[in-house]
Amino acid sequence: MAVSIDSLDNPVWFSLTDCHSNLAIDYGNVKFFHPDYGPFGAFINNEDTSVAIEKHVKLINNFFIVGDKPKMPLNFEEPIKYVGLQMIIYNKIDYPITETIIELTASHYDDLIGLVKLTYPEFFKPKTNTLGHYYGIYKNGKLVAVTGERMQTNNFIEISAVITHPDYTGRGYAKQLISHTVEGIFKQNKTPFLHVDENNLGPIQLYKKLGFTIRRKFSFWKISSPK
Repeated sequence: MAVSIDSLDNPVWFSLTDCHSNLAIDYGNVKFFHPDYGPFGAFINNEDTSVAIEKHVKLINNFFIVGDKPKMPLNFEEPIKYVGLQMIIYNKIDYPITETIIELTASHYDDLIGLVKLTYPEFFKPKTNTLGHYYGIYKNGKLVAVTGERMQTNNFIEISAVITHPDYTGRGYAKQLISHTVEGIFKQNKTPFLHVDENNLGPIQLYKKLGFTIRRKFSFWKISSPK
């Protein structure tokens, strides 16, 4: 039976009303992840977001609203717009996994955060790793590559935090971790998707080679507290 993909048109909202509803900061037609878990929010029904933004900025200085342009409070600067591609995959990836891939647990937390800080600090919060499964590759006792799961709806799971240590790129670690993560999502009877900045051409080509296709573009609006 075909699965409706309408929820992917507003993935933050549906993640916060489906699988991650217990992590939502709820302002009615505007919702955000609790700041410990993620910097993202979304809204529906053309809601005036200004009141929610004024409240949420008391919890976190910088955050993103994903989707249509939000209405800002009068004393705030205009949000900064980033455009991302939403990509999706429907088939298992045929790529050989030759490395030992482990699921990361609380015992690996410090290693994970250390690697994240090199390339991904703005989007990864203290408890982001608890949103789903995270996998890693170690070399000589050092965590050198990770991939994990972030937003989740009833039918879809987002692949996120595709990170390889700069000294270990070009060895196929990301491809193997993505392949492993995709298979794990299919085993949960869900469909994998991801988001990538439209200017990040290297990863976009990698995802395409693995079988991902572009579904649509998304606007990510960065909002900061007034100076």
